[in-house]
Amino acid sequence: MSEHQKIHPVSDPEAPPPPTHPTVPLVSRGSSRSEHGDTTKESVTQPPQLDSPQRKKKGRRSCWCRCVCYTLLVLFLLIVVVGAAVGILYLVFRPKLPDYNIDRLQLTRSILNNQDSSLSTAFNVTITAKNPNEKIGIYYEDGSKISVLYMQTRLSNGSLPKFYQGHENTTIIFVEMTGYTQNATSLMATLLEQQQLTGSIPLRIRVTQPVRIKLGKLKLPEVKFFVRCGVFVDSLAANSVIRVRNSNCKFRFKL
Repeated sequence: MSEHQKIHPVSDPEAPPPPTHPTVPLVSRGSSRSEHGDTTKESVTQPPQLDSPQRKKKGRRSCWCRCVCYTLLVLFLLIVVVGAAVGILYLVFRPKLPDYNIDRLQLTRSILNNQDSSLSTAFNVTITAKNPNEKIGIYYEDGSKISVLYMQTRLSNGSLPKFYQGHENTTIIFVEMTGYTQNATSLMATLLEQQQLTGSIPLRIRVTQPVRIKLGKLKLPEVKFFVRCGVFVDSLAANSVIRVRNSNCKFRFKL
């Protein structure tokens, strides 16, 4: 009967010692290692950045600047187009201002009421209107006003007739005006004194006239003519022709 032997492995004294395992971990806590990267570098993942208030404010400011630039550009283009159109019309039609003159002034009634010191007057005025334009006509519309004043006192009022004035035309206009002035005693005394001292009486004639300009076959929208005339007459004797010594009229229009 054979005996059983237990054989225990015996280390070889000439074999090299087994490799020792490191006690320090290769990767530190809180860091990750790439399979193909450097083990000594850490990879940090940053959270996505949100739009800051300053960035939003800067974006709104940039949008506002673009809107202002576009608006200015459109206005500039409109000014250029309008200017070009006006220049072309001027070269084609060569517009000239109309000319007005007071030719004759007659006081047909001047009655001073002794009871209430009121003054009733009536004037006839002859006006010469000249249109020097070769290609422009003028429509004188309803709604005109003409007044005769001494200093700041309105003596009479009236209106011009409605008519059309053609190219290079001269039109004689007859206008009848009437007026009523209260407390006119001092006014009559001032008129008499003015005539005795200077030999003439300064009057003012104001005209406001709605018109429409005709360029060729094109009839423009209505505008207003304003005529202001300074007239010096020799007297204001009733039922007599008053001699106009000097007349100077200024003209302007308003859209």
